[in-house]
Amino acid sequence: MSLANNFQEKANLIRKWCLISTTEAKSGHPTSCLSAADIMTVLFDKYFKYDLANPLNLFNDRFVLSKGHAAPLLYSLFAIAGAYPPEELKTLRKFGSRFQGHPTPRFIYTEAATGSLGQGLSVAAGLALVAKREKLPYKAFALLGDGELAEGQVWEAGNFCSFHKLNNLIAILDINRLAQSGQTMFGYDLEKYIERFKGLDFETITIDGHNFYEIDKALEKATTNRTDKPIVIIAKTIKGKGVSFLENKEGWHGKALKKDELQKALYELGNIDDNLRFQLKKPESLSLLREIIIGGQSDFHFEKGMELATREIFGKVITRLAGDNENIYALDGDVKNSTFSEDFLKAFPERFIECYIAEQNMVSVAAGLSRLGKIPFVTTFAAFLTRAFDQIRMARISESNLKFVGSHVGVSIGEDGPSQMGLEDIAMFGTLPDTVILQPADAVSTARLVPLMVNHRGFAYMRTLRSKTPVLYDDDQNFHIGGAHILRQSDEDLLVIAASGITVFEALKAADKLQQEGINICVIDCYSINPIDKDTLEECCRKLEDPIIITVEDHFLHGGLGDFVAEAISGKAIRVFKLGVSHISQSGTEEELLADAGIDATAILNKINEISKHKNPAELYHS
Repeated sequence: MSLANNFQEKANLIRKWCLISTTEAKSGHPTSCLSAADIMTVLFDKYFKYDLANPLNLFNDRFVLSKGHAAPLLYSLFAIAGAYPPEELKTLRKFGSRFQGHPTPRFIYTEAATGSLGQGLSVAAGLALVAKREKLPYKAFALLGDGELAEGQVWEAGNFCSFHKLNNLIAILDINRLAQSGQTMFGYDLEKYIERFKGLDFETITIDGHNFYEIDKALEKATTNRTDKPIVIIAKTIKGKGVSFLENKEGWHGKALKKDELQKALYELGNIDDNLRFQLKKPESLSLLREIIIGGQSDFHFEKGMELATREIFGKVITRLAGDNENIYALDGDVKNSTFSEDFLKAFPERFIECYIAEQNMVSVAAGLSRLGKIPFVTTFAAFLTRAFDQIRMARISESNLKFVGSHVGVSIGEDGPSQMGLEDIAMFGTLPDTVILQPADAVSTARLVPLMVNHRGFAYMRTLRSKTPVLYDDDQNFHIGGAHILRQSDEDLLVIAASGITVFEALKAADKLQQEGINICVIDCYSINPIDKDTLEECCRKLEDPIIITVEDHFLHGGLGDFVAEAISGKAIRVFKLGVSHISQSGTEEELLADAGIDATAILNKINEISKHKNPAELYHS
């Protein structure tokens, strides 16, 4: 049998199982799988190096299916590689199956969850960059559909790949002309894609994606790349290739064949040897991920009353911790001199990644790093993380071990105005299951919480302040995820103030003012917003004649600290009143803007006076 015929038979076996699995599921995207079956067959059968027994072998090649709706293609490739019996593919899209509608970590051979289009090249870039920085021999491949090439993130990723000279990255474009609802932006005008990727300084190779000779030569050239450029293979393909009534036909995207249509399609594919298998090349060696746990304390010393910005302390602490943990990486969005991640750059340039002003790409690159055991810290202004929420969401689905640090939170940033104020970030991260949200108020709490982020397995987000704040805590004060600290308390407290970050100091000012009048209130620093310290909140309220909590935060009212507190004590006889930012702010001083937002000490005092004047709770709620 000739090499081309051998490839063709295996490609048709892949097509067969893509069709069978989607028909069994009664849903899926078989035509999107068929167009790429030929080029993926050659890749897996001849060039892809992979140890099936060790998906996290650091010497494995990596393959990212950016066009995640073609998941049956991914699953069929690994079935024919021998990872599991092809018959199991009939569980596609069924509850409990490892073969989800789009790839997720339930499928252990996936590098990242995909399906929200345009993100795969960024993930592959993260994987390729690890290999470049740590001198690992593997290649990173990404299969992109032409529909997703309209996504801006693809071009962010392209810039990133060429800037970092990722010549170990191979992007494969499946140009099959048809998107979900019609023709793609450029159809079969391959010159448009060539121009764009050449403009990004990629080495471009254009092929007929169904000509096995051209496919083989392109992959041979790409895998032996001697330039310092990333490679893109632009493959002209036919959607639904191999089945005449599907080929290049509109109206078949996301549509599974009926049983009779399946039989007709399988007849066209002809007799196929079901015992054919890929012979994956073995990687050069075996090296598995190594987790490094660091101590929970840092050796920084801070004098009480010193004024320091929590963003500045973050930079110092993460740099110190990185000296003990080689897995820590820092990613920046061109604000390193504001987030103080520049401290990390100076100490560990080989583990610092400048992503420039491309936050979507930055998050997905970090997801690629996480797949290989790195602990990426994604740092930028909190406001700018919101533009990457889809990428953050997909990284969470990928079960990535990512840490986010958003600086310049709230109206307290002052004169820069509302476009720079992070006021939605707690709500955003709070929607994602099992995401830790921290907000230190001072230098000591920052220094204690950053190591906890490193050792926490999963998503963690920290808010840091632009302004300097006085040191509240002794150096030996303990902190833990899910904790809080009581800063003021007496046996005669009127109510409880739950604050976080900058508003801790406003709450303390209010408490001091009231104490001069013979009135005591309890003040809690809720440095852990999620999980919230439910026990401390309830314990403080037990001592009150009329249990009331006022939450005060530099965040929009919905989805912030107030909502976490209210949820924690729901069902208890405790009333919660929320003070937060309720309108779009403006430029001004920190003091002016805290007052304008109604979250300064005066606003707290006014709220306490308002509450104390109303004995009837219903009257208060409607006042």
